Amino acid sequence: MTSSLPLEDRGLAYGDGLFETVLLNDGQPRLWDEHLARLVRGCHALGIPMPAEHDLAAPLAEAPRGLAVLKLVVTRGSGGRGYCPPRDPEPRLAWQVSAFSPAVDAWRQGVRVRHCRLRLGIQPLLAGIKHLGRLENVLARAEWSDPQVAEGLVCDSDGVLVEATAMNLFWQRDGRLETPCLDRCGVAGTLRAALLERLAIDEVAAKPEALLDAEAVWVGNSVQGVWPLVRLDDSDGHMLASWRLGKMHRALQAEAQALLGYPLAEH
Repeated sequence: MTSSLPLEDRGLAYGDGLFETVLLNDGQPRLWDEHLARLVRGCHALGIPMPAEHDLAAPLAEAPRGLAVLKLVVTRGSGGRGYCPPRDPEPRLAWQVSAFSPAVDAWRQGVRVRHCRLRLGIQPLLAGIKHLGRLENVLARAEWSDPQVAEGLVCDSDGVLVEATAMNLFWQRDGRLETPCLDRCGVAGTLRAALLERLAIDEVAAKPEALLDAEAVWVGNSVQGVWPLVRLDDSDGHMLASWRLGKMHRALQAEAQALLGYPLAEH
């Protein structure tokens, strides 16, 4: 286990690896089983040996009191020739623990979100896992600098809704909770996985227009929790829709807050 990676590591050279970002509260990980399950899926998809669970949990002993975030990085290690991976990889595990404060105002007041111009490439072999090659997300996030805009929504190359740049997407339409199906691209978040187990949420293929018919829309992840949308803009910053926060917004949020150990958002 290491807190850094050498320059010849394949994770640095090619994005040949995976990562997990875990919320800690007094050293206790939230949604730990979901994080481990996604890491197992990612290691299987990339053909990287899964680290031992006790190695993955070792950084927890060094976590500070209060809220923190643990970032775990698993790479294929060094070796191989060019893109050709080594036959018997020796993976590396790197990690970092940082103090953290959630965006409480976003829980309570909701957020403004915009559509991004960038389109995600479709690659089912990598769909759902949290691999290191996240340049698409970086470029999408670089599309705006307005601090009033909290997130950006991205579609795949066929124009189907996938996710936000760093969060999953949910909405309620005709009384039904829905979230994009992530079988072609995108990151299947651990909070999303936990909510799918507990609530009746349909995984659907939908175009952006679906959000205009939604009674409520949210973005969320396992670190920040769930943020309700109060405004949706197009990629030029023009408002497409707005929502007044109500009980339906708080219901999904309450489930997420409980899973993460956060207090309920104020009405």
